[in-house]
Amino acid sequence: MNVARGEVFGFLGANGAGKTTAVKVLLGLARPSSGYGRILGTAIGDVETRRQLGYLPELFRYQDWLSAREVLGLHCALAALPAARRVSEIGRVLDLVGLAARADDRVVTFSKGMQQRLGLAVAMLGAPALLFLDEPTSALDPVGRHDVREIILALKGRGTTVFLNSHLLTEVEQVCDRAAIINRGEVLSIGPIAELTGAPKAVRLRISGLSAEAEAQLRTHGAVHTDGSWYTLTGVDEERVPLVVAEIVSSGARVYAVQPHHTSLEERFLQLLETPERAATDNRPANTA
Repeated sequence: MNVARGEVFGFLGANGAGKTTAVKVLLGLARPSSGYGRILGTAIGDVETRRQLGYLPELFRYQDWLSAREVLGLHCALAALPAARRVSEIGRVLDLVGLAARADDRVVTFSKGMQQRLGLAVAMLGAPALLFLDEPTSALDPVGRHDVREIILALKGRGTTVFLNSHLLTEVEQVCDRAAIINRGEVLSIGPIAELTGAPKAVRLRISGLSAEAEAQLRTHGAVHTDGSWYTLTGVDEERVPLVVAEIVSSGARVYAVQPHHTSLEERFLQLLETPERAATDNRPANTA
């Protein structure tokens, strides 16, 4: 597995697939049982390289008695950021996550969503070259998720590599350039989002009064799946859709809707887990940005 610098990369899998373990190995927080990898051109665990990494864990907790500003100040010190930069850096990340107005409030007064925002701010201290985000929107409402998407896209615009673990596949579709789907520690498929969701072209039609003969004719254009009055025709080129509709109407049936249909990332994810096909891979060792 290889992640290019400057891209937003989604890392997807069911619970227990190995996502968090893989991230901990890449960060040097857990040791691999075999194999090796490289981060930013150096071997996993290199101390100087780790200074260029940011990390938002899935599960974290900050000291209740500290304010948001004090939490960030503590992490500035842990990251050895120059004292002259700390005030401006804390202000920058608080603005980014929308907590500037609550900077001096104690963590104990924060909702789960606000604590998630604070965790994201901590991860972004020092403008890391590579940012690992483990379920960054899990506790956020729709507005918060939108804000995080905007932050991720802004980070990408500045050349930051973002490695994103998420169960929210619609979020991944909106922000990621590429993704890997894993199961039990094995990559099932990897590539650009458009390729992962790539499937034969399909169209959905809402039809009433379709005779058996007309349905048989419809099936000559591609595979047909029915759901009540909806018919999904897979494998038909869009240039042939008007002909298909004309044939249905001429048979005496009525067409109420015609909708292009695209396989979603969630559908593809479930397909891979149900039938564990193996994407073509080379035999290079695991790598990241």
